[in-house]
Amino acid sequence: MGRAAATGGGCRGARRWLWWLGLCFWAAGAAAARGTDNGEALPESIPSAPGTLPHFIEEPDDAYIIKSNPIALRCKARPAMQIFFKCNGEWVHQNEHVSEESLDESSGLKVREVFINVTRQQVEDFHGPEDYWCQCVAWSHLGTSKSRKASVRIAYLRKNFEQDPQGREVPIEGMIVLHCRPPEGVPAAEVEWLKNEEPIDSEQDENIDTRADHNLIIRQARLSDSGNYTCMAANIVAKRRSLSATVVVYVDGSWEVWSEWSVCSPECEHLRIRECTAPPPRNGGKFCEGLSQESENCTDGLCILGIENASDIALYSGLGAAVVAVAVLVIGVTLYRRSQSDYGVDVIDSSALTGGFQTFNFKTVRQGNSLLLNSAMQPDLTVSRTYSGPICLQDPLDKELMTESSLFNPLSDIKVKVQSSFMVSLGVSERAEYHGKNHSRTFPHGNNHSFSTMHPRNKTPYIQNLSSLPTRTELRTTGVFGHLGGRLVMPNTGVSLLIPHGAIPEENSWEIYMSINQGEPSLQSDGSEVLLSPEVTCGPPDMIVTTPFALTIPHCADVSSEHWNIHLKKRTQQGKWEEVMSVEDESTSCYCLLDPFACHVLLDSFGTYALTGEPITDCAVKQLKVAVFGCMSCNSLDYNLRVYCVDNTPCAFQEVVSDERHQGGQLLEEPKLLHFKGNTFSLQISVLDIPPFLWRIKPFTACQEVPFSRVWCSNRQPLHCAFSLERYTPTTTQLSCKICIRQLKGHEQILQVQTSILESERETITFFAQEDSTFPAQTGPKAFKIPYSIRQRICATFDTPNAKGKDWQMLAQKNSINRNLSYFATQSSPSAVILNLWEARHQHDGDLDSLACALEEIGRTHTKLSNISESQLDEADFNYSRQNGL
Repeated sequence: MGRAAATGGGCRGARRWLWWLGLCFWAAGAAAARGTDNGEALPESIPSAPGTLPHFIEEPDDAYIIKSNPIALRCKARPAMQIFFKCNGEWVHQNEHVSEESLDESSGLKVREVFINVTRQQVEDFHGPEDYWCQCVAWSHLGTSKSRKASVRIAYLRKNFEQDPQGREVPIEGMIVLHCRPPEGVPAAEVEWLKNEEPIDSEQDENIDTRADHNLIIRQARLSDSGNYTCMAANIVAKRRSLSATVVVYVDGSWEVWSEWSVCSPECEHLRIRECTAPPPRNGGKFCEGLSQESENCTDGLCILGIENASDIALYSGLGAAVVAVAVLVIGVTLYRRSQSDYGVDVIDSSALTGGFQTFNFKTVRQGNSLLLNSAMQPDLTVSRTYSGPICLQDPLDKELMTESSLFNPLSDIKVKVQSSFMVSLGVSERAEYHGKNHSRTFPHGNNHSFSTMHPRNKTPYIQNLSSLPTRTELRTTGVFGHLGGRLVMPNTGVSLLIPHGAIPEENSWEIYMSINQGEPSLQSDGSEVLLSPEVTCGPPDMIVTTPFALTIPHCADVSSEHWNIHLKKRTQQGKWEEVMSVEDESTSCYCLLDPFACHVLLDSFGTYALTGEPITDCAVKQLKVAVFGCMSCNSLDYNLRVYCVDNTPCAFQEVVSDERHQGGQLLEEPKLLHFKGNTFSLQISVLDIPPFLWRIKPFTACQEVPFSRVWCSNRQPLHCAFSLERYTPTTTQLSCKICIRQLKGHEQILQVQTSILESERETITFFAQEDSTFPAQTGPKAFKIPYSIRQRICATFDTPNAKGKDWQMLAQKNSINRNLSYFATQSSPSAVILNLWEARHQHDGDLDSLACALEEIGRTHTKLSNISESQLDEADFNYSRQNGL
C-alpha cells in the first residue's frame, strides 16, 4: 500500500518534472526564435497546467509623443510567467523589454510588470490604415490573455487658426456670435475665450455661452460687453492665440416725449421741444431722426397782429391799394390781349410726359365755338402746348398714347419745335422744325382701349381712363402636403417652397399656398433702402411645422457685403413691415443663404416676406434685365419697338411677357443683363444703325433718357421706353437695328434686332426654360433629389460628433455654408437641415456629383450618389413608401 502510494507520488512528481522540462525547452526555443527572427510569431498558448489565466492589473494607455521624447508603455498582470508586447501585429524584440517580477502577498500569485519605449521615428516610419498601436500578451500555466490596444500618436498644434473671430458692431440687446475654429492639432485643442486679456467664465454669466462648437455667444448684448475678444487654443504641445476681435455695443438715440406747448408769442406761434436723451446715442449709435423743435400757429390761423400807431395804418393801407391796382392792371391787359390776338391763351402742360429731356411745342387749329356771339366772324383759334419729358412710360397704355397718337402723325397747320438736352450736350442748339397737313385733335381708336377726345383745356377724361384700367394683383399656386413633404413651385418666377419630410405631423395634411404681389408694393422704402425682390406670401399663417421649411426668393442685387446691406423683412398682421434679420447677422430663429440670383431662407412660420437692400457705397449694383419687343402699329407702315428695363427677377420679366402677349408684342432678341450702379447717373436708351431709305425713326424718339431714381426704385410698373419706326414702302418686311442701353458713367448693353415684321416669317424666341412650368406641386420622395435612404445614412453619420471634426460642421463647410452655424447647432438634426438647404439650392440641377464629391473629401463615406441607377432610386422610393404605409 505504501509502495503503491510512493509509486503514485513518484509518478506524479515525474510528470511534473517532465512538464517543467518541456516548458524550459519551449522557452529556450522561443527565445532562440526571437533572437534570430523578430517577425516570427510566438505561440499563443503553452501546455496546460493547473492555475488561472493571466489578469491584467495595468494595461497600456494611449500616448502622445511630444517633440522627440519617447514614451513608455506599461503592462502588469498576475499570474504571469511571461509578458511580451506586440506592436502593429508584430512581436517586439525581447531585448527591448524591461521586466520586473514580484509576489502578490495576498494571493501568493506571481506578478510580472513589463514596459517598452516607443520613439518618434518608429511612429513616423509606420504607414498603415490605423494609428500606431501596441498590445500586451501574457502567459500563465492555463493559457494567454491579451490587453487592450493602445494607440501612439505624434502630438502637434498648428500655428494658424482655421477661423479667427471677427469684430462686430451690434445694437444693445442684440445677439453677438464670435466664431472660432482652433488650429488643427493632436490631441484636439481646448478653447478658452479672453475679454480684454481676462478669462471668460460662462458658468458665472448665464448670458454668455461658450459651449457651442468653440463659438462665443452673447444672447443679449450689454454696453459692458464691448471690448477686445481673443480665442485661446491649447493642447499638451503648445498654446495659440487668435487675432483679437473688437466688439462695440452701440445705442441708437431716441426722442424724449414732446414738451408742453409754450405760451402764444406776439407772432401768434407757440413752440415745443424734445431732446435726444431717452437714451442718448452711445458708442457710435445713430442720432435721433426728425425735428427737435416744432412750432405752429396758436390761433388756428385767426391771428391779427396789433397795429401800434398811425404810421402802421398808413403802411397797410398803401399795400392794400397797391394790390388792388395791380389786379386791375392784370385784368385789363388780359382782356386787351384776347381782343387783339389771333391766338388763344397758351396752355403749358408738362405732366403728360415726365422725367426726361425732349421739349417740343406745337399749335393746333381749334374748331369754331358755338358759344361765341358771332361764329361767322370768329378768328382761327389755336392752342399751344409745350411738353417737357421723355417718351419713356411706366404703363403700356402711355406707350400707345405716345406712339400711336396724333403726336407722331402729321397734323394740319402744326408747327413742332424740338430741342433735346442730349443734342445740347453735343453742342447743337439749333431747333429743328417739322410741318404737317392734317386736321386731327383726338387720339386714334385702333387699339384695345377706348379714349375720349383730349380737349385743350381739360385732360380729366384721359386721367380717368387710365385709372379705370384693370390690373393683376397677384400670382398664386397651391398644393396639398402631408408628412412626406414636397415642393411647391411658382412657374417661371424663381419662387419656390420646400416642405421637408416630417415637417408636418403624421396623419395630417395641409393645403399650402404661395402668391406673389403684382400690384403696388405694400413695402414702402425708407431713405436709401430699395426693394430687391418680389413680395412673397406663403400660408396658411396658422400652420405649425416641426422642422424649418425653405423659401426661395429671387433678388436683383449684385451680391457683395462690401456694397450692400441686405435685410429680410416680414409683414405683420397690422400691415406693417418689420425686419427679421440682416443676411450677414447671426440668428437662431432663421437662416438666410444669399446666392447670386436668389436667397434661400429657412423659416419656421408662414407669412409675407421680401428682401430690401441699403447701398453702402456708390458701387452697389442692381442687376437689370433689358429686352426689346416689337409689334405692328395701327398705321400699316409703322412698327413699334418697346425697350424694357426691369429688375433681374424672373417674376418681373414674367409680368412684362404677360403684358406684351395682351398687346401682340413679340420678343425680338434674347434679354440681356445690365449692371446699374447706385451712382445717381441716369439711363440712356437709343436706336442706332437704322437702314437708310428703308426705315426712318419717328420724331422725338431717337434717344431717350430715364432719371436715375425711376430706374433705381422701379418696383411698381415695368419701366420701358417706346420707339416708333416708319417704313418708306409697304414692301419692306425686314428690320435690322441696334438698341443701346447704357448708364452714364456706367455699363452698357447692345440689343441686336434682326427680324421680320411679318408674323409668319418671324423666328420665335423662347421666354423661359421648361423646367419650371410642368409640375407646380410635387409631393413625397419624388420631390427631393437625394433618395430618402441615403439621406438617412448621411444624417446618422454626420450628426454624431467626431474628434477629427468630420461632422455636420464639415458637411456645411463643404457645401459653402460658412456663417451662422449656431443656427444649425440648435436643430435636432443639423445635417438634415443642411440637406434641406442643399435641396432648395439645387432644385433645377440636382447636382448629386458635387454632393458626392463633398462627402468623399470629408472621408466619412464612399458612396457615389451619381452612380445610383434609376431602378435603385425607384426601389428605394418604393421601400420607403411601403415602410410609411403608402
